[in-house]
Amino acid sequence: MADGVVSFVLQKLQTFASREWNLEENIRNGVHNLQTEMQSIEALMKDADAKKDHDHRIKVWIQEVRIQAHAIEDVLDLFRFQQDRESKLHHWKMRHPISNLIKDINTRLATIKKTRESYQSMASTSSSTAETSAPLIISDGGDNIVGIDEPKSKLVSWATEPNQKLKVLFVVGMPGLGKTTLARCVFETVKEHFHFHAWIIASKSRTKSEILRSLLGKLGCPSLLEELGCPTDVSDLGNLMQTLKIFLQHRRHERYVIVVDDLWAKDVWDSIKLSLPDVNNSSRIIVTTRRGDIANSCREDDSIDIHNLQPLSMESAEQLFSKIAFRRSGKCPSALKEVSESILQKCEGLPLGIIEMGKLLSSKSATPYEWKKIHDSLESELKSGGGLSNTMKVLSGSYKDLPYHLKYCFLYMSLFPENNPVERRRLIRLWIAEGFVKEERGKTVEEVGEEYLNELIGRSLIKARKIDFDERPFTVGVHALMHRIILSVSHEENFCTAVCAGGAEGNLAGKPPRRLSIQTGNFDFSQDLTCVRTFFSLNSGNANIGQSFRLLKVLDIQGTPLGNFPSAITDLVLLKYLSLRNTSIRCIPKSLGKLRHLETLDLKQTLVKELPKSVLKLAKLRHLLVYSYNMGSIVSFDSVQGFSVSTNIGAMKNLQKLSFVRAKRQHGMIQELRNLTQLRKLGIVELEKEDGSSLCQSIEMMPDLLSLNVTSLNKSEPLELASMANNPPRFLQRLYLKGSLKTFPKWVSSLHDLVRIRLKWSSLSGDNPIEALQDLPNLMELQLLDAYTGSQLDFEATKFQKLKILDLEQLKQLRFIVMEDYTLPCLQKLIIRQCNELKQVPVGIHNLHHLKELLLCDMPEIFVAQLRENGGGLRHLLRHISIIHSYQQDGLVEDLS
Repeated sequence: MADGVVSFVLQKLQTFASREWNLEENIRNGVHNLQTEMQSIEALMKDADAKKDHDHRIKVWIQEVRIQAHAIEDVLDLFRFQQDRESKLHHWKMRHPISNLIKDINTRLATIKKTRESYQSMASTSSSTAETSAPLIISDGGDNIVGIDEPKSKLVSWATEPNQKLKVLFVVGMPGLGKTTLARCVFETVKEHFHFHAWIIASKSRTKSEILRSLLGKLGCPSLLEELGCPTDVSDLGNLMQTLKIFLQHRRHERYVIVVDDLWAKDVWDSIKLSLPDVNNSSRIIVTTRRGDIANSCREDDSIDIHNLQPLSMESAEQLFSKIAFRRSGKCPSALKEVSESILQKCEGLPLGIIEMGKLLSSKSATPYEWKKIHDSLESELKSGGGLSNTMKVLSGSYKDLPYHLKYCFLYMSLFPENNPVERRRLIRLWIAEGFVKEERGKTVEEVGEEYLNELIGRSLIKARKIDFDERPFTVGVHALMHRIILSVSHEENFCTAVCAGGAEGNLAGKPPRRLSIQTGNFDFSQDLTCVRTFFSLNSGNANIGQSFRLLKVLDIQGTPLGNFPSAITDLVLLKYLSLRNTSIRCIPKSLGKLRHLETLDLKQTLVKELPKSVLKLAKLRHLLVYSYNMGSIVSFDSVQGFSVSTNIGAMKNLQKLSFVRAKRQHGMIQELRNLTQLRKLGIVELEKEDGSSLCQSIEMMPDLLSLNVTSLNKSEPLELASMANNPPRFLQRLYLKGSLKTFPKWVSSLHDLVRIRLKWSSLSGDNPIEALQDLPNLMELQLLDAYTGSQLDFEATKFQKLKILDLEQLKQLRFIVMEDYTLPCLQKLIIRQCNELKQVPVGIHNLHHLKELLLCDMPEIFVAQLRENGGGLRHLLRHISIIHSYQQDGLVEDLS
């Protein structure tokens, strides 16, 4: 992974050279020499990685390269630190020591260079070979395979259904989940229904030509080609593809089933797919892969289906584990039950982990003490030579296959505790602050970061913990065993140090950490921490921010018991990311303006109500998040508390997110917003009626706005937003309007990309919001809270084609809801809260075939009684709904399912 740090430092060198155009000649030449040398070393690293060289001498050499790469980063940071912090005279005096430091590094690199010939000699004569591993058949070692009956039945039905088209099914999941096992079971069950069949392995160690040649052989192609008088010794890829196509067209009246196991690359699949003609003979292809991104890239083809394989249920996991760990009895002794459950939780339903863990424990004494030792030393057991090294080998393959720019992004998950979900947006902002996300023309770095995350999810490395309504991940995490692996890699590569309770890691003697994550326990802040660039405090202990952190770039101490803003923070002039979220700080000092490189300022859920004027000096700031929720009253009008800011907010032209700004008596500030043309998210509270038109004019100057949240001064203060009709933000995806509306803004009906709209206390009487919104092609969530005074809502046929969530609350005069046939075809969740005049569930609810949840909140007893299983007159209309709950204000929950 030294190639990762080399690539990272090279990028920093290039940025430094391009921006520091007035460098003295000796410094500029020194930086140029560093670039040249590091480019050579980067090429050497990639070559060694491709050859899978793991010689100990080479590892020592790579470690020295890593040390020098960090030294380069230190020099660049020190130069920037002195440039920003000190006077021009002092900065001029510092150039001489900086020049000497660069010269020293170049000298050390020259020494490293002398080993290059011997390194290349070692690499060329090394007997090491590329790592290969056959896909695993995961079972309990007996006749039964645990936990796959349901997916097997589903896939067998898919393979044998009477459909003439050539159909393809991708079986997707992280390594060790049992994809090959499932495919093998299905293959053996269905192959007798086909005239011929083949099973091929498409592992990354095999070329496209080798894979196609294997497929030709498995299908018996050579013998037929001999009969046809065609050449059989084909080696060229194009000829192989053509030969396979000719063979299958000749046998077009015969059905075949092919399994392509362990697919790693899209171009391999493209070669296979282009070789298979669709001759309408009901043939089937099953592809197993850990690369969900490859499968998803084929979604538009209606002949391709995707089956995302799920982890084992806890019941199946216990069954599998018991059969392996307790082979004689097949049952877990009561004395080992607690530690067994804890071990299984770490496996998270991964069959490979469960089997390997069971094998390891079966060889140990069956005592709680011995088993707890294994539980507490998983990281050691996963290393080479450990009892779980096979698990390490399988899981780490996906990490090793990552492109260089994604390896650091993935390792970043080691800064967070195991099983600790990380908010998607927070993670991306952190990546950006670290410099991991490369700029791409035509995209914001946030958009590029989102692409990085999606690729890591697609590669089954990061998984979505919580999915938002629009199917984007809200929080993400990694599998517990994978987390142990990246902790080990992070420690080896000196990427980060995680300090846990009672561990020796609280003492940083040895490798100076680049990133420090205090997860539990106390920490000695008196140590030398000048090497630290990123500091996380993820526990409730005190975080002592002092001078030793002077080169810090990322500071995330959310949730710590802070009552006052730590004054030392404003001396961290290189800081790019600052999060004090969920602390009790009230005031921000004027000296915050010294942090000229700050890109993210996260003060959510703090007591800050005003920012100093000096915040306008933060020209690079992209995310300004200062607000808190009144958690005790989510549905109250003033549930969001915003902040006051200087009238000249328009000077912060790089802002992407700004929320929530208090608009009361801030007419000038609202006009200034029009200068924030790069805004993607805007939140406004306490908007007065007379400022509505001015706000609309400002919003029209934000062409890329994606999210708009506007709250009026109070419930009775009208929101005047009608004047945006000429040029509304056409890419707007989320719209939140809280306050009285005399008329529904007509421009909302033109928002093609809108996926969510929440209207609260709108009190519309003449305009029906349902009619205004029903034709929006991408709307997925609609909330109406005291938004309409009419007595009936009509959902017309074929309308709301993508709506998934419908939330109707406090519609005080609503008596009937009518849902015509073919309306709301995708509705999954319906919420009805405090609609006290509503007589019954919506007419036509029985036709909402995808409806999974019906949630009733504070509804009258007479309404709820109709839906009970015994005696409810309308219960028969809800048979298709799996979850029906009734919530009352006193906290009682009645399950009507």
